Amino acid sequence: MSSIAPPPRDIKTIAEVEKSLIFSSFTADTAWEVGNALRSRLLDFPDPAVINISLANSNQLLFHSVTQSGTQPDNDSWVARKRATVLRWGCSTWYMHNKLKGDEALFTAKYMLGERAGQYAIHGGGFPIRVKGVEGIIGVIVVSGLKQEQDHQVVVETLENYINNRS
Repeated sequence: MSSIAPPPRDIKTIAEVEKSLIFSSFTADTAWEVGNALRSRLLDFPDPAVINISLANSNQLLFHSVTQSGTQPDNDSWVARKRATVLRWGCSTWYMHNKLKGDEALFTAKYMLGERAGQYAIHGGGFPIRVKGVEGIIGVIVVSGLKQEQDHQVVVETLENYINNRS
């Protein structure tokens, strides 16, 4: 089994990491390369996972794959909820989790979500795609299936490797 570094839990460091992972451009080819890099990395884990990469402005799906048999329709529900969180707050779901100390009731109350709270998830694995010189996020990467800190950190480590090898 592959190991993964534990992600930071303080929101300042999480935000710094997110701001450091900026693409120079992002196309369907980029999504394919990142998605396949994530899938290759996730094959080392015993639990199945779903990888989803989509554009922010059109919900256009650019990459969607599972790592092995055993994922459930619930994984896709988690993908949708994590994606919605990234799109609404413009940051990773791990950032939101740690900002609110994982308190779902506080999350619901703070943002006056009421019955809509189930549309969002503050569990790691949703990550914003940013491109240099572009305002806001242009897309979302989601991993679902591992422990939430692993879902988050596998995205971070894969993006660090991908972006740093293209600089």
